[in-house]
Amino acid sequence: MERKQTRAVDIGGVGIGGENPVRVQSMCNTDTRDVLSTVAQITRLAEAGCEIVRLAVPDDKAAAALAAIRASSPVPLIADIHFDHRLALAALEAGMDGLRINPGNIGDESKVDIVVRAALERRVPIRIGVNGGSLEKDLLHRHGGPTPQAMVESGLRHVAMLERRGFTDIKISLKTSSVLNTIAAYRLMAERVDYPLHIGITEAGTLVRGAVKSAVGLGILLWEGIGDTLRVSLTHDPVAEIGVAYEILRALGLRQRGPEIISCPTCGRTEINLITLAEQVEEALRGVEEVFTVAVMGCVVNGPGEAREADIGIAGGRGLGIIFRRGEVVRKVRGDANLLPEFMKEIEAFLRERRS
Repeated sequence: MERKQTRAVDIGGVGIGGENPVRVQSMCNTDTRDVLSTVAQITRLAEAGCEIVRLAVPDDKAAAALAAIRASSPVPLIADIHFDHRLALAALEAGMDGLRINPGNIGDESKVDIVVRAALERRVPIRIGVNGGSLEKDLLHRHGGPTPQAMVESGLRHVAMLERRGFTDIKISLKTSSVLNTIAAYRLMAERVDYPLHIGITEAGTLVRGAVKSAVGLGILLWEGIGDTLRVSLTHDPVAEIGVAYEILRALGLRQRGPEIISCPTCGRTEINLITLAEQVEEALRGVEEVFTVAVMGCVVNGPGEAREADIGIAGGRGLGIIFRRGEVVRKVRGDANLLPEFMKEIEAFLRERRS
């Protein structure tokens, strides 16, 4: 696949577009006015691999908390602003690294002038965030609803408002809960502009449903070379979004972070609690950033052979486990209770060898 060439923008030292990798973002679901909780969640997101975090700024109290949050954040932050241009100005004063606004809904032309001037002075990029659920009434009437064409026209309308003021440090997003409409909208926009595109399926749903919709929609766009940064939107702990995002990127060969865990789906030959073991291994390795392949298999007869390409793996049978590297048996472990701790010892030894 060949990525569409876009302009590069800088968000607090993290490059987006151009030759930069596809960046992974998320959004806090804490109350921004609660500094400690918000910083704690940002830290957890960063530890999971999130590179940019967005914060809702619904009122003056939230805006007043931004400086303290920014001072403690390990990653760049974007302020999500609606309707009130004063909140955008306060976010810029607080040192936020980016804004997510729709220029047309923060006030009249004079208010847009003020915000754009302040962003220009601080070299802070603006993401134009078009959402299918909040399109302008004239576009809904003209296009008969929140169609991909309506979303693109809305985005271009807001781009023009910024360009007229000499502002081109722009990202664009076109989000809807419809996978097909989202794909169509981004395809159309990618033909019209070379600004970096932030891709996502909004309101995608709970963990499984949201992950599936995001994998299909974002996977298709990324395979077509469209998308410079992404968010997987889940009705869940936002930290889970990061794991899903990286697995999408890994599956497409775009980025890798942490071990890839392969495991069999179980069958009538399985004689251990493989589901629990696989989940425990995945959880134990969650904070590991090195890229390698781990296999968790349920059959000592076929497991090592079927997963021979794995860097390290375990295959369990009745009361017995076989630990192997690249298909070669390293040692045997007796007793189901010993499978996880002994396997983790082998993984730790494997990582020490790699790191040395």
